[in-house]
Amino acid sequence: MTAAYRVIAYNSAQESENKIHDDAVARRFGFTGGLVPGVDVWAYMAHPALTRWGRDWLERGSGQCRFARPVYDGDEAVVEAAETPEGLAISVRSHGEACADGTAGLPAVAPEPGAFAAPPPPPEQRPPADETSLAVGTLLGMRPLLLTEAVQQAYLRDVRETDPLCGQAGLAHPGMILRTGNWALSHNVVLGPWMHVGSTLRNLSAVRVGETITARARVADNYERKGHRFVELDVLTLAEGTRPVALIRHVAIYRPRQAG
Repeated sequence: MTAAYRVIAYNSAQESENKIHDDAVARRFGFTGGLVPGVDVWAYMAHPALTRWGRDWLERGSGQCRFARPVYDGDEAVVEAAETPEGLAISVRSHGEACADGTAGLPAVAPEPGAFAAPPPPPEQRPPADETSLAVGTLLGMRPLLLTEAVQQAYLRDVRETDPLCGQAGLAHPGMILRTGNWALSHNVVLGPWMHVGSTLRNLSAVRVGETITARARVADNYERKGHRFVELDVLTLAEGTRPVALIRHVAIYRPRQAG
């Protein structure tokens, strides 16, 4: 077991369109307050992999995360990583409760991304998220993000990351890359309160400050389970419109059941 990595969690999405991060709305769904975004919890989980493998992990590493309980703003998140034959088994606890688990590894080579059709640009008038707008096979893009130094530093502050690989070497944090799965949804459909619940990813190359991040996504599944409506996306994240950065399977509850 490596030394625990401790983070005072910060809800970076308090002003988000997604009101699951708002205290009052989140309580209607049975939570005690607004949720720290899952992509930010993954950013905490990625820290042991960054320190273990450095840039190699950004260029060919693997990762998986699953969120079981929320992490709340201002609470301490304790990230623990244990060595396994495949790499690292990673967990997150807060107030002594298990909140997330996952893995990270360093395969010998990065996979070929395969073919991803170019999606249309996000619409100016987004339709509501439902079984039609998120039908299996639907192609989704995102508005390009120029990773400026200001954007990079603000993000690192939000996720409390101090590893020099991102702060000094100017490489995009893996949590920023995972956000492309969220943007593929939120840039294309109007969502009510919704939750990212897990992802599987393969890193393909590092993104540098000054490059533009985009994504091509397609809906892989849309289904109901225990009263929640889920969507799963296959996402290819790109730098400068052409260089593959990551392959992601992104899972979200886009229509959660309400408590009571």
